[in-house]
Amino acid sequence: MVRAEHLRDEQRLHRIEAVTDATLSRLDVADLFDELLDRVRDLLQVDTAAILLLDVRAQQLVATAAKGLEEEVRQRFRVSIGRGFAGRIAYTRQPVIIEQVTPDKVVNPILLDTGVRSLLGVPIIARGDLVGVLHVGTLTPRRFTPDDVRLLELVADRLSLASRARANTLDQAAALALQRSLIPTELPEVPGIEMAARYVPGHASGVGGDWYDVFTLPSGWTGVVVGDVSGHGLQSAVVMGRVRSALRAYALVCDDPAEALTLLDRKVVHFEAGSLTTALYAMISPDGTTVRVALAGHPRPVLAVPGQPNDVLPARVDPPLGTGRRPPERHTTTVDFPPGAVLVSYTDGLVERRGELLDVGIARLLAAVPLAPVETVCATVMAMLDTEHPVDDIALLAIRRLP
Repeated sequence: MVRAEHLRDEQRLHRIEAVTDATLSRLDVADLFDELLDRVRDLLQVDTAAILLLDVRAQQLVATAAKGLEEEVRQRFRVSIGRGFAGRIAYTRQPVIIEQVTPDKVVNPILLDTGVRSLLGVPIIARGDLVGVLHVGTLTPRRFTPDDVRLLELVADRLSLASRARANTLDQAAALALQRSLIPTELPEVPGIEMAARYVPGHASGVGGDWYDVFTLPSGWTGVVVGDVSGHGLQSAVVMGRVRSALRAYALVCDDPAEALTLLDRKVVHFEAGSLTTALYAMISPDGTTVRVALAGHPRPVLAVPGQPNDVLPARVDPPLGTGRRPPERHTTTVDFPPGAVLVSYTDGLVERRGELLDVGIARLLAAVPLAPVETVCATVMAMLDTEHPVDDIALLAIRRLP
């Protein structure tokens, strides 16, 4: 008797090791799903195995991977939470066993057409949130045991890690594609002006809400934008794209930077509730001699002028966009932009350091900006400010009026 129990324990340990070994961690998500389903079919001696992941917005389970039920995936079968076999598992977040499959117990016709007779399913949970459902089935009647349930729950735990990685990968890929499409790869050519920029992600996802933008206007003026939407990842990148597009539209109908930011503030408050955004919007005159700038909670840019010490632009910093308070009166500051001068605009990740006063970072930036071609300016600033591993995103835009 003792010998038999010992053998059962060894067999159980072997089964657990089969779904948790280190080699699985080296597979990509799709291959991992397939490998786990193959192992589950072998270990539990079942004919079918399937993974349905939750579409959060639709509140439906979507067939994502399957063995023996591949048609589910080809048809992208969906079932609402609470309906049918998988929907019941998702709703109760408890294992469900059907010893005799009948039309009144399942809503998926593929299960009936395949001839599945018995089913066992468990929820896939990650950090307390429902991720999906894992189920197995047999083509002959089967009584699933508590050990079978525990093993399938162990596989579901492994799948929860993989599905979370999959979601993060998809979000990161989408955010990267969005951000690359919105941050200019080339800046426009403006007579008498040269420009260069840098963008450095400070988050593991590689994306965030910082951006810069330069565009020419029908009036001959040049619009310059540097902004920062709070947060990181796909959501911030999406909001950033909307804000960027809106500001471009307002720039076409406003000759005053402050007026454009006032309109943009209304848009952010109404359509992007909960998103706090800082922005600099400047306009450079057609002859390059004048800069008009308005700031919405954004750091004042640095102005380096030949024969003078570097200083921050003497512009008023108005409230950020999206605070939801009574619309403030915003201000535009006009400054001279003499030949050889350099204007450096940036987001706060460039000057902020944990445990350090902001003034220290700004002083460091002031000392770093050289009177030089803009590529040299960007390279010097990034090198001297130790931004190899920033904790926040950095957008940097240097503009120089040619001597």
